[in-house]
Amino acid sequence: MSSPTDNIGPLIISDKKSKVLHPRAANYSRRVLYVFEGVGLIVIALATIFAGYQETMSMINTARVTLADLLLMFLYLEILTMVGLYFESGKLPVRFPLYIAMVAMARYVIVDIKEMDNLRLLGVSASIVLVAVAVLVIRYGHVRYPYLEDMEELGEATPHNNHPRD
Repeated sequence: MSSPTDNIGPLIISDKKSKVLHPRAANYSRRVLYVFEGVGLIVIALATIFAGYQETMSMINTARVTLADLLLMFLYLEILTMVGLYFESGKLPVRFPLYIAMVAMARYVIVDIKEMDNLRLLGVSASIVLVAVAVLVIRYGHVRYPYLEDMEELGEATPHNNHPRD
């Protein structure tokens, strides 16, 4: 005997171990997430541009540019680069947020060095070194153990002739 939902198909197919979304529901969910992701990235980009504009106007009004101002502008550019990379490739390299963290901590040290005690300065400095080591480890791992997609792209980009140069 058939039930009224047999013609529609279940939204959730269930067995005792897992629940799987119906393909149409999964596709719709994916699209909704992509839209929210895109809107969020646009908001981040616009907020970063506005913050950069405010910082630039502040430097113009005071007729003074400090190292802390330049580092802050560099942070804004890194964030915009990260958003641009994500829009282009759909991927976000882990290293970019780490670079931003290192510059942010360096800026923190530069701006607040007069108010910092030795222990806090040592802690922030150790944090910068730790993040730098993390970047090196990630970079080494990426070079030593590349992703399959990267190897395929590299194979397509290099010529297939194995003739030595004369």
